[in-house]
Amino acid sequence: MSVEPYDAVDVIRAKRDGGAVPEPALRWMVDAYTRGYVSEAQMASFAMAVFQRGMERDEIRVLTDAMIASGERMSFSALSKPTVDKHSTGGVGDKITLPLAPLVAAFGVAVPQLSGRGLGHTGGTLDKLESIPGWRAALSNEEMFAQLDEVGAVICAAGSGLAPADKKLYALRDVTGTVDSIPLIASSIMSKKIAEGTGALVLDVKFGSGAFMQDFEKARELASTMVSLGEDSGVRTTALLTDMNVPLGLAIGNANEVRESVEVLAGAGPADIRELTVALAREMLALVGQPDADVEAALDDGRAMDAWRRMIRAQGGDPDAELPTPRETHVVTAPAPGVVTRLEALPFGIAAWRLGAGRARAEDPVVHAAGIDLHAKPGDRVEAGQPLFTLSADDAARFDRALEALDGAWEIGDEAPDSGPLVRERIARD
Repeated sequence: MSVEPYDAVDVIRAKRDGGAVPEPALRWMVDAYTRGYVSEAQMASFAMAVFQRGMERDEIRVLTDAMIASGERMSFSALSKPTVDKHSTGGVGDKITLPLAPLVAAFGVAVPQLSGRGLGHTGGTLDKLESIPGWRAALSNEEMFAQLDEVGAVICAAGSGLAPADKKLYALRDVTGTVDSIPLIASSIMSKKIAEGTGALVLDVKFGSGAFMQDFEKARELASTMVSLGEDSGVRTTALLTDMNVPLGLAIGNANEVRESVEVLAGAGPADIRELTVALAREMLALVGQPDADVEAALDDGRAMDAWRRMIRAQGGDPDAELPTPRETHVVTAPAPGVVTRLEALPFGIAAWRLGAGRARAEDPVVHAAGIDLHAKPGDRVEAGQPLFTLSADDAARFDRALEALDGAWEIGDEAPDSGPLVRERIARD
C-alpha cells in the first residue's frame, strides 16, 4: 500500500487558520478526494474553510487546474474553424444560449455549448430544448465534432469525463451551505469550461435579485477572477456584467422560452433578449478575429434562423413541430391603472419553479409547458383589469403556491422607475 504524501487534516487546518495551501498539497487534496482517499466529511470541512477564509488568486488557479487534471481535456484543434463558447451564471428567463449559438455559428465559427439542466429557480438550457419533439441532448464526441464541422453550433450535455472532481465537489457544496463562495464558484465554472477545450470564452455574469451573485461588486469580483483563470490557461476570455433584477424577456419556463428564442431568431422578440444576444455575439466574434461582424443583420436576414433549424435537426429535433402547451392557465390582472414600477426576478423564478418548470432534485422531471408569460415590464403603462402575467401549469393545484411566491414581487405606481443599462460593464484581463 502506497504512503500518501500529505494529510487531509493538515490541509484543512492550513486553510482554517487563514493560510495559503501550498500548491503540491492542494493538488494532492483534489486528486485524493477524486479517488476517494479524502472523505466527504474532510472535503466538506475544507470547503467550509475556503468559504470562511477565501483563497488567494494563485490558490484558485491551482484548484482550477487540479480539477481539470482530474479528468479528460477535449481539443477542437482538428476543426477547420475557430471555437468560442459562452457561459452564463444563470438567471430568470435567461434563454440567451438558444438564439446566440446559431447566430455566432452563422459567421463560420464553431460554438460548442456544453450545457446543463436546471436546479432550483434557474432553468437549464437542455430542459428548454427538450421541449422540442425529438431533440436529444446526449451526443457522442464523434457526433458533436461532426455537427460543429457541418452546422457550426451544438448545444448538448457535457460528458461525465470532464472535471469529475468538480462534479463531486459541486454536489457536496450544494448540501453543506458552501455554494456561495467566489473561489469555489470560479474554479467550478472554469474547470469545466477550460476542460471543454474551447479557444475563446465569453462569460455572462449576472447581478441582482434573480442572480447567483446578487451584489454587483461580488459579481464583478467573480467575473474578474474567472477572466484571469481563463487567460492563465490560454483561453481568450472576457466577461459582461449584466442586470438580473428583472426577468429577461417575457417568457419564464421551458417551451415558452423556446418560442421566444425563435421570435428573436426571426428578427423580432423582446428588446432586452435581442440586446443581450447581440452584445454577447459581438464579444464572442471579436475574440475570434471578427470585431466588425454585423450580427444584427444576421438576425434580421434569416441566417441565424437557418443555423438554428440545422442545429435542431442535427440533434433529431423538428424545428417546425408544435411545442407543448399547458393544460391550465391563471391570469393576474392590474388592480388599478398606472405604471409597472417593479417586477422582481427571483420571486418570478421561484413561482415558475413551483409551477413545474424547474426541479427540486436532480432526478425530478420538468413540465415543459409550465411557466410564466409576462405581459408588461417595468416602465410599461397598464389599465385596471389589463393582464400583467399568465401562470401556466399542468395542474391547477400548483397556482396557489406560485402566487404566494409572487406576493409583493411586483408593483404598480405613478412613475416609471429609473433603470440602469442591461450590460453594466465589460471585464477583460488588465
